[in-house]
Amino acid sequence: MKDENQPDLLRAPADKRLGQHFLFDPDILKRVALAAGPVEGRDVIEIGPGPGGLTRAILQNGARKLLCLEMDDRFAGALKTWPDAATKRLQVLQTDATTVELNDLISEFEIEPPLMIIANLPYNVGTPLLIGWLMQMEHISDMALMFQKEVAQRVCAQPGTQHYGRLAVLSHAVASSRMAFTLPPGAFKPPPKVASAVVSLKRLPPEKAYQNLSALQKVTGAAFGQRRKMLRASLKTIMPDGASAETLLEGTGIDPTRRAETLTQDEFRRLTDHWARLHSSSSKS
Repeated sequence: MKDENQPDLLRAPADKRLGQHFLFDPDILKRVALAAGPVEGRDVIEIGPGPGGLTRAILQNGARKLLCLEMDDRFAGALKTWPDAATKRLQVLQTDATTVELNDLISEFEIEPPLMIIANLPYNVGTPLLIGWLMQMEHISDMALMFQKEVAQRVCAQPGTQHYGRLAVLSHAVASSRMAFTLPPGAFKPPPKVASAVVSLKRLPPEKAYQNLSALQKVTGAAFGQRRKMLRASLKTIMPDGASAETLLEGTGIDPTRRAETLTQDEFRRLTDHWARLHSSSSKS
């Protein structure tokens, strides 16, 4: 790619409204690009490329095709002038990533799943984007995502730990996750107020993944929505008419006096299966 494109991008200031914090160190950008594994020959989606540092690293490391989703017209327009855009190896869509479905992108831009998603995510939309992708993991094999460190800890947390919650349960239902590395605020321009971390997520094999993620969302939402309460109290809000949370829990072999943060992935799966059967029976009666 022609280096003359880069100065214009570097001069553009970050937009706080979009949660922009940029990385420029080539070594760090390469680490982010490869955090989930080799990109050579792969089709990749990048969210919020901004000045294009990570975009460049992904292309330089051999991605077959890269689709960038960028809201900011300054950066979207500049990236469209790169030589790789002329050959359609690099494609740029000016849009809000929270409003698009992977199915539509795959069809419109002729991307071949399973995809990789690599992104220095805007802090204000990182969590909802991740949850949306977890719901569409049939199209994704690997993700390398930059979050605030606290959010990264919540994605990777294990039962009984400080950061364990709904996000960890949903992530572990369909993917294995690890924190690849952390970065101090000073690595970014402008520096955020908190440390950041890159999380690597890899899709679980079909036989190990949990299929009813929409039901798991509802169960974990209730269970962790009042995390200081016992499960027999916190699950009341999602029980169908005529069914009690205590009966649900006892039928699943879970002590009703336990709290959500103590349940393992397998226990949440059993609980969700039982809850979904109750709802199905209730709707038919």
